[in-house]
Amino acid sequence: MSNLRLHVFAVLGTALVFVLALWVNQEIFTHTEFVRGINWVYLPSGVRLLSTLLLGGDGALGLLLASWLVSFFYFFPHDPVRAFAGGIIAAVAPYAVYRLAKEWYGLKASLSNLTAQRLLMLALAYSIANPLLHHIWFALRGESQHLVEGFSIMFIGDLLGALIVLYAVKMALWFVRRSAAARTGL
Repeated sequence: MSNLRLHVFAVLGTALVFVLALWVNQEIFTHTEFVRGINWVYLPSGVRLLSTLLLGGDGALGLLLASWLVSFFYFFPHDPVRAFAGGIIAAVAPYAVYRLAKEWYGLKASLSNLTAQRLLMLALAYSIANPLLHHIWFALRGESQHLVEGFSIMFIGDLLGALIVLYAVKMALWFVRRSAAARTGL
């Protein structure tokens, strides 16, 4: 597979998985929505973090495209400025954490050096960065009615969603490795 095809596949795959996670979140946790786009549990936050950790810039680009798609056509169809800025913030926050992980932990492409503790720290960092950037944007726009409460709920929702997704994937990979080892007799 050519390098360009691989990048396109990574971008489109990320966008598809993000939209799927958003749909699942809306189906399961729609009753936990505080205001439009802020949930007490937000599974797509885990997809955001995982896709940037795995795919770097390609993951961030996929998130940007998917975030714009859902923001412009679903969440904020009558507010193009919010949809545009929200999509950028949704991609920048996990990408910034990815860059920090590369710097702090010497993140490997295989993620083999991500321990459970490091994964928790990255989930916490993302769960602070995402609502912080969003709420700075809200404050700059003069939307300061529920800033502290909105930040707190977005932090909790992002953290819970990230932990659910990240540790579910980590557990699934553990079972796959264990099953493969059992088959080979190792």
